[in-house]
Amino acid sequence: MTRIQANLLLLLTAALWGAAFVSQNLAMAHMGPLWFVAVRFLIGFFVVLPFAIREDRKAAKSLTQKEIIAFCFIGLTLLSGAITQQIGMLTTTVTNASFLTGLYVIIVPVLSVVVLRKMPHWIIWPAAIMALAGIFYLSGGALSRLAVGDFWMIVCAACFGTQVLLVGIFVSGSNRPMGLSAIQFLVTGLGALLIAVVIEPITWDGVVAAAPHILYAGIISSGIAYTLQVVGQRWTTAPQAAIFLSSESLFGAMFGAVMLGERIGFVGYVGCALIFAAMILVEIVPEITRSKLRGT
Repeated sequence: MTRIQANLLLLLTAALWGAAFVSQNLAMAHMGPLWFVAVRFLIGFFVVLPFAIREDRKAAKSLTQKEIIAFCFIGLTLLSGAITQQIGMLTTTVTNASFLTGLYVIIVPVLSVVVLRKMPHWIIWPAAIMALAGIFYLSGGALSRLAVGDFWMIVCAACFGTQVLLVGIFVSGSNRPMGLSAIQFLVTGLGALLIAVVIEPITWDGVVAAAPHILYAGIISSGIAYTLQVVGQRWTTAPQAAIFLSSESLFGAMFGAVMLGERIGFVGYVGCALIFAAMILVEIVPEITRSKLRGT
């Protein structure tokens, strides 16, 4: 798979995640955030499980204990991000949630430098700032008064940034994208379930009412989209992946307009332009740089 194809997979991932914002918001009217996260990712686990089993049978060797531990740790970062996002969405505005979640587009290249001691291509920094500004304008160009949920969303961005970085580190070395997806879903689903049983009530009527949203989030946004993320990140860098994945805010706004009747103002279209410009830059500039180096 080429880097361009991988980045297109990540763009598709972002589109599926963007549509999930609608399901996540609507489901919260019927069930608690922890139960939603638990059911969503357990469904995702069962969707991916047959492919993970097939991948394991075809593999030259079984997963090592080190790889399993690493995949479980990735699951814990996904669990932390999913829970803090759902909790934050209860007490903050959609504007703030969209902008603050998008902070991972800056967090990933920073973590890449601090943790991996690896400096990304120079275009990542201006592109990350452009994407972050695009998310801000797409969200309306203004932050309302900070609430408790805003701080949860900042923690969520840090967790998702860590998850993106770790996927980039381990998936290329293990060559087991389906196994990684299945394990991280199982850890996330079971972890949320254990906490939900203790602190959140659940009713069958609530599950039935939220069923369409749970199924979309579980099958499409989790089972398919997160697996596409893992596959795509095998062939691109974590900072570049963060840029493409940040376009989920753009798709979230688009699906919000189509499905919920929300409208994007002028500054929103400015945000769209900035996000697309950032994605184009991270595709074109490295290729131009490599072409010049080959020509010298």
